[in-house]
Amino acid sequence: MIIYDISMTIEKTMGVYKNIEEKRPIIKFERKIPKDSINESSMYMNLHTGTHIDAPYHVDDMGETIESIDLNKLITKCRVIDLTKIVDGITKEDLMDKNIQQGEFLLLKTRNSFTEEFEPNFVFVEKSGAEYLAEKGIIGIAIDSFGIERAQPEHETHKILFNRGITIIEGVRLKEIKEDEYFMCALPLKIKGVDGAPARVVLIKNLM
Repeated sequence: MIIYDISMTIEKTMGVYKNIEEKRPIIKFERKIPKDSINESSMYMNLHTGTHIDAPYHVDDMGETIESIDLNKLITKCRVIDLTKIVDGITKEDLMDKNIQQGEFLLLKTRNSFTEEFEPNFVFVEKSGAEYLAEKGIIGIAIDSFGIERAQPEHETHKILFNRGITIIEGVRLKEIKEDEYFMCALPLKIKGVDGAPARVVLIKNLM
């Protein structure tokens, strides 16, 4: 069995969406040896920083919050598809030759995986790509960008996917991951009533 950790490391200097400073984590010691008998830390962080899972509530005030997400969609077989030749938005035409099947969880590997910094012109999923994935009946999608959309009006990509019950994971790291089938375990922190949560996401090959 081989385990691939495809999560970002949470640290003070990590890349964040649009390089917004308020999105960077603040990590500090509350107690520290030798002054104290233990080391104990605290952290403040935007819930959409790093590798995270979006809940429908992110774009819909009546949408499902993160603690209600069905874990059966997050502990599942999945498939990584290579889209590294794409330089801008992922469209329907980019996906049509990928033999996408109903019930799949797809991880989109793009050129985003080859940098840890925020790139303003990052690869994202365009409206036509989102509509195609929704029509194909996938159960979830993960992408290696800080966000699945880029300056789209009314957050149309999110809404198209969420309206079909498709789970969205953002910020996975796929640089070393080959196009193939895997078993995925993606567990968001169980925080009540919020729009998303950080997640540790791993892919497993040769699951016993």
